[in-house]
Order: sequence, then structure tokens, then C-alpha cells
Amino acid sequence: MALTASRYGKDQVRVMRLTRSGDHHVPRELTLSVLLTGRFDAAWTEGDNRACIATDSVKNIVNVTAARNLSLDAEGFAVAVALVLLETYPQVETVTIEAEETRWQRHAVDGVPHGHTFTRDGNGSGYVGLEATRSGSILRSGIRGYTFMKTTQSGWAGFVADGYRTLPDATDRIAATSMDATWTWSAAPADYEAANARILATLLTVFGTTYSRGVQDSMYRMGEAALATVPEVAEIAFVMPNKHYVPIDLKPFGLENPGTVFLPTDEPHGRIEATIGRAG
Repeated sequence: MALTASRYGKDQVRVMRLTRSGDHHVPRELTLSVLLTGRFDAAWTEGDNRACIATDSVKNIVNVTAARNLSLDAEGFAVAVALVLLETYPQVETVTIEAEETRWQRHAVDGVPHGHTFTRDGNGSGYVGLEATRSGSILRSGIRGYTFMKTTQSGWAGFVADGYRTLPDATDRIAATSMDATWTWSAAPADYEAANARILATLLTVFGTTYSRGVQDSMYRMGEAALATVPEVAEIAFVMPNKHYVPIDLKPFGLENPGTVFLPTDEPHGRIEATIGRAG
């Protein structure tokens, strides 16, 4: 039988490139599919892998290219990856790359673009919950799946050290989450839309402008600030799963990684929940 078409490669290759200029950071996050067509037929028809490039090597080429091209736009980065493959392997005839970009928008605090706080483009959805009886009702507002990140001023250290721990202390890491937040009204504000906007802005300001010793630490202080900002809110509840950005080890390729190339991953992830209410 004839082998009429074949190709292979690496799918769902996720990489974050981070350029740092003092306190001004620029994140560039892509998810790539990299497929190769070429003189690989023997791997299918004869079980002969001598011409094959490991798909793990394809992933490594993406990461090394990222480290060497931190500031390229998505189009330029795809071209750079393809050139490495074509120039390195004569058996490769065609490189097909598709990349989806996670677009991070710089968040503004008091009207000023912040150096290292970002929200995801096309973000979140509003939430309303109502429980009503003839004797009364409970009304809640909130937001679902609101994704935001800061690229510094976050740590996680001093936690339990035992035989199961492999995670080292970190004092400067990327902190990112996809937040569900729900606030319960004790009274009606003058304008629900405006009050909801103030709450979200307050949450992001606290998150972005203060050092975080962990999601728990930020979450509590975010809740405190929201309650102080909008007195008609009785309590606010959070669910904040971690979105991890793991520094990629580039030493096998003779490269250092000074906090500039990361593997974005959210499975499995930590899940942190809390409700903050008014005392008394």
C-alpha cells in the first residue's frame, strides 16, 4: 500500500516570553502547533526512525528560540522557529506552524499604565445571583473567570517542609489567576454598575501594587479593600485557582534563564477559596 501523506511534530507547545526593562515588563504568550513534512516515510513503512527528530526536540527548539528572541512579535517568532528547523535538518521539507496568542493588556492604576500588572483580553463575565422569598431576598453580584497576572512582586515561601515537598521557596515569581468573585449586598448602592466597577478596580489595584506573600495573602487584603470601598457590600467570596508559569530549564542548551522564558500551565493547579466579611 502507498503512504500518500504523512507529517508529525509537537502540538500544544506553550511558552511565555517576558522582557524586562526595570519595572516595565512585556509578556508574550503563545501556544504553538509545529508540524514537519519531509523525508520520514521509512518511519511509517519500515519502522526506521533514523531520519526522525524527536517531538521533544521540537519543543526544545521552540523554548531555545524563545530565549534567543524575547522581543519578537508572534509572526516573527513563528518564522524564527521554522528557520531553525529548516537550517538544522536537511530531511525537513516543510514546517507548518500555527500559534494562538494569549493577549495580555496592561492594567491601568489611577489612569496610569502599570509596569507589571495585566488583564487578559476579552476577559470574564458578570454574575448575578438572587434568592427571593416573600419574607426577603439575598442579592449577589460578581464576576466569573476574570484572568489577571503580575510578573513580579509575588512570592510563596515558608510553607511546610517535609518529605513530600519538592517546591522551593520563591520570593519573585509570576502570579496569575482566573478569579471567581461574589459579593453579597446588604443594601442597594446608588448604581450597581458603578459599584461593581469600583469593586473590581479595587481588587486589581491591591493585587497589582502590593507585594504578595501568596494568593491567600493577596485575597484577604483584596477583600478588605473591597469592603472598605463599597459599604453596601456585606461580604465577598473568592475562588482563585493558580495559573502557573514555570521557569524553563535552559542549561542543557548552554543558556541561562534569568526569569524570561516560562512554561504556562494550569493543570493541575492550586485552588484557593475564602470569604471576607465585616466583623461583628
